[in-house]
Amino acid sequence: MSKVWFITGTSRGFGREWATAALERGDRVAATARDVDSLDDLKAKYGDAILPIALDVNDREADFAAVAQAVSTFGRIDIAINNAGYGQFGFIEEVSEQEWRDQLETNLFGAVWVTQAVLPIMRKQGAGHIIQVSSIGGISAFPLVGAYHASKWALEGFSQALAQEVAGFGIHVTLIEPGGFATDWGGSSAKRAQQLDDYQELHEQVAEARKSRMGAAGDPTATGAAILKVVDAEEPPLRIFFGASPIDIAKADYEKRIALWEQWQPVSIEAQG
Repeated sequence: MSKVWFITGTSRGFGREWATAALERGDRVAATARDVDSLDDLKAKYGDAILPIALDVNDREADFAAVAQAVSTFGRIDIAINNAGYGQFGFIEEVSEQEWRDQLETNLFGAVWVTQAVLPIMRKQGAGHIIQVSSIGGISAFPLVGAYHASKWALEGFSQALAQEVAGFGIHVTLIEPGGFATDWGGSSAKRAQQLDDYQELHEQVAEARKSRMGAAGDPTATGAAILKVVDAEEPPLRIFFGASPIDIAKADYEKRIALWEQWQPVSIEAQG
């Protein structure tokens, strides 16, 4: 039986690739974007199987209205993907208050509002799958993207709690944690804080380190087949990396964390009283 998808941020990148993969196999997609004109070619090709919806995920009321429109059109929502988001670049001191708030509004609260909107639908259905697009930056952290990390670490925390809250209703939750892909994440869709002169040398060092850490960028089109495997799984994972490099970063990070926790365990016990 064909599935109904609700995907945010479908104008480009992962959102567009996954919408296309779903449509190609005969599923139906409610595809949201700030500019729905970017979906004209998909509408021309797939007709009524795609429902373009103009949406700014920061608007909670609009999120609920978009979900209601999708259900009114397709009758249900089987898969909801919170993909809308962007990268905020800048060292912690450099990022302005408004830039911090904007990053959290889109990457965190946008996902919260859409999740809250689809949950009553999925509970009534007794089934559903919520997919949150996180990042390797949702479990590890590096200089220059601290605001982005903050948004994704928060997404990870609420989604792990959510998975336990809704399992009894037949609803699955998956966090997808991509590594570096040839999307526009670091290009025109990104926002960059005003640099402080005192950090100039560190900016140069971080740029070089990022190049060596990320390696060759992944092909976004290859993720289409991968997302179908995730949504079709009888028991989908709570977390899954997309790309080859994240696993090594995660292992190194968590080995250091455990070693440090164990090193300081005597002090931890002392603090218990």
